[in-house]
Amino acid sequence: MKARAPFCIRHAAADTFAMVVFCFVSGMIIEIFISGMTFEQSLASRTLSIPVNIAIAWPYGIFRDFVLRQGRRVSDTGLVKNISDLVAYVLFQSPVYAAILFVVGASTDQIITAVTSNAVVSCGMGVLYGYFLDMCRKWFKVPGYYQQA
Repeated sequence: MKARAPFCIRHAAADTFAMVVFCFVSGMIIEIFISGMTFEQSLASRTLSIPVNIAIAWPYGIFRDFVLRQGRRVSDTGLVKNISDLVAYVLFQSPVYAAILFVVGASTDQIITAVTSNAVVSCGMGVLYGYFLDMCRKWFKVPGYYQQA
């Protein structure tokens, strides 16, 4: 992965697409099957999350790339990249997710359970999202990604 170039519409579009799709699906699964929210609460949460995810997608991509660069200073292994993806995902997404749940009227217990569950599940989700984001960046032909094999 090359250093991030100045604003690139393909980059922003890929990051936005990846964030909206991934967070909608994974958030609904967590909210309904782990946190005990109703389908209606989860649908409201996921609907509210779309404009939020659109707003935060590119900043998250920048933050993730920063965390990955810091991880590469320690080691250039796949394990360190996966750990960096996990750290970036949890640090950036948890406060945003808690705010969304608060706005849609989830109880304090539901918010704590959902955010905690999300942080635990993020051990896999952050890594999966990193792979999904990289794949979307290749699909969108983001400079520095699509040239790679």
